[in-house]
Amino acid sequence: MVLLREKMLPSLTCCCRSFRKLSPAELGEPLVEDVWVDGVEVHKQDPGVHPWVVKLDMQSHLTKVHSVSLSSGSTEESFCTVCTDQRTPSLRGHSHRAPSVAESMAEYFDANEVIVCETSSEADASDESGLSDITTTSNSEPEEGHSTATLNYRESLNRVTDKPSLVPSDTGRRTTLPAPGADNSHIGIMTILYNNIGKDLSRVSMPVALNEPLSLLQRLGEELEYSELLDIANNTDDPYQRMVYVAAFSISGYAWASWRNRYKPFNPILGETYEIHREDRGFHYISEQVSHHPPISACHAESENFTFWQDQRWKNKFWGKSVEIISTGLVNVSLPKYGDHYEWNKAVTCINNVLSQQRWLEHYGEVVIRNTKSDVCTCKMTFVKSRYWSSENNKNEIQGVVLDRAGEVVHRFGGFWHEGVFCDTMATPTCIWKPNVQPDDHFRYYGFSRYARELNELNAELKDVLPPTDTRFRPDQRLLEEGKVAEADKKKDKVEEKQRERRKEMAKRGEEHIPRFFRNVLDEAGRDVWIYNGTYWKIRQDPGFSNTENLHLW
Repeated sequence: MVLLREKMLPSLTCCCRSFRKLSPAELGEPLVEDVWVDGVEVHKQDPGVHPWVVKLDMQSHLTKVHSVSLSSGSTEESFCTVCTDQRTPSLRGHSHRAPSVAESMAEYFDANEVIVCETSSEADASDESGLSDITTTSNSEPEEGHSTATLNYRESLNRVTDKPSLVPSDTGRRTTLPAPGADNSHIGIMTILYNNIGKDLSRVSMPVALNEPLSLLQRLGEELEYSELLDIANNTDDPYQRMVYVAAFSISGYAWASWRNRYKPFNPILGETYEIHREDRGFHYISEQVSHHPPISACHAESENFTFWQDQRWKNKFWGKSVEIISTGLVNVSLPKYGDHYEWNKAVTCINNVLSQQRWLEHYGEVVIRNTKSDVCTCKMTFVKSRYWSSENNKNEIQGVVLDRAGEVVHRFGGFWHEGVFCDTMATPTCIWKPNVQPDDHFRYYGFSRYARELNELNAELKDVLPPTDTRFRPDQRLLEEGKVAEADKKKDKVEEKQRERRKEMAKRGEEHIPRFFRNVLDEAGRDVWIYNGTYWKIRQDPGFSNTENLHLW
């Protein structure tokens, strides 16, 4: 490792510069080829190597830890935009200013040594995920100003009482699940990977006990739990304050991760759909799995105060001790009162200690929010990666700034994505957002919030109006929710096999799957996106899905 560091020193001058990618020979590591396990990219040893060597090689990977990986949309320029001479007008008289985003992006620490992570292929070096080939660490401590700002935000949030929800507490929906979460402590993920080395892992079905009874389509809908922030934004005249509320909404979509570390959502079947109709929250939402390879989930929500849409293309990278979940689609929000259209990338989500029962999730990277209809202001946020020796008080940190068109800082805000967001540069320092209090029994029910528990509820009224492709009719997910794990495992295999057979039959006929409620277009920037075609709610009302031709997925 000392020799490696000496090789790397000439390149490790700034996090914004390019680094030389070392070859496997220089790293002293064997060549690997790529395989996928239930959507997760792992490395497979050359089949000519003896199995015990493979096992040792996999164990050696567990000692390696990766450093920060930038989310899509982050560029060298975006890290250097907020310069050290930028000031917040309301703070110019102070001798100690809050740190810029570039400063709060200070070196991330997973270990004391320089770690080189080989990407899965040469193509990954420049793919749209934005992952860097080589990331570095530093032995320097975080700057004093950065630590002071973090402490101030935490103290400010602690002084604020829990923000009352604008949504009625008695929604008439269920408050618990039919059965507690399944125990998956007996499942050895390492054993699953090891036993399938050299095989076609695309056909290896992961145990259903590793899942939570929600799909990725429902997970996208979960990002609207705090949609009232967009309601406030659409009624805020000041464009800079409006941007702060949009930023808080973007952060609130990550709060679930603080309690959801033992399970993963179901991967949707091609053609699967999911709707949310919430009169109490003032919006309705529709999502659809529009592509299987690559997996793409599209969604669209509307209310009188906002329109929310995105198509997400996930790529999961297995690094030995952790799995990175990289989303390459952009999130979009429009506010009709002002004609604003905001778009932003997502941070990287990382599952740490993935092979043990002490798993934990974090988000990191830079998120940039732009208003495509106006250049009055831009928002840049940093989700700070936990350092190797971080205390619990420093985890899940976020800091952000709202910049005017000249690059001057108008507002600073920060906090923690699981505790809240505080803005101290408004006329009156304000807690912008705090997550709802978790139910006392959330550990018993997959870590679900009250809102998450409502997502898979299926009552008699819904059965009559939903299309048969809705996630709530998915049998393996329903069986898992009811605590029937063995039956869910068998049904999951059948559902996945039926999907494969349907794809084969379509391929024989030379047909391609055509999504029902979304269409593929190029946006104003020339990007390939999926947008809602406006038909779902019309069909639901008249003639009704029971009177139309539907896919049979289950």
